[in-house]
Amino acid sequence: MLDVEETLLLAVMAAESLHGQSKVRMDAAYQMVTEKRACVIDGTTPVGRDICRIFAGYAIKEFGEDSFKVRRVEEQLEARAAEGTIS
Repeated sequence: MLDVEETLLLAVMAAESLHGQSKVRMDAAYQMVTEKRACVIDGTTPVGRDICRIFAGYAIKEFGEDSFKVRRVEEQLEARAAEGTIS
C-alpha cells in the first residue's frame, strides 16, 4: 500500500501542475484506507477527476491493468467529508 500511496501523491503533484497548488488544496479530497487496501478519491470536482485519471494511468503502468478496480462510492465519500475524516 505504500507504493499505492506514493503513486497517489505523484498524481496529486501532477494535478498541481495542471490546476495550481492552491486549487488542488481547495478542491481535492482523497483517503488511503490501508486495512481495506483501498484508495478513495473524490471525483466530484474537475481537480478530483483529473487526479482519478492520472492516478489510474499511473497505476496501470506501475501495477498492471488487472491489479486494481475502480468504482464510484460517492455516498461513502460524502459521509466521510461531513465527518472530517478525509483530507
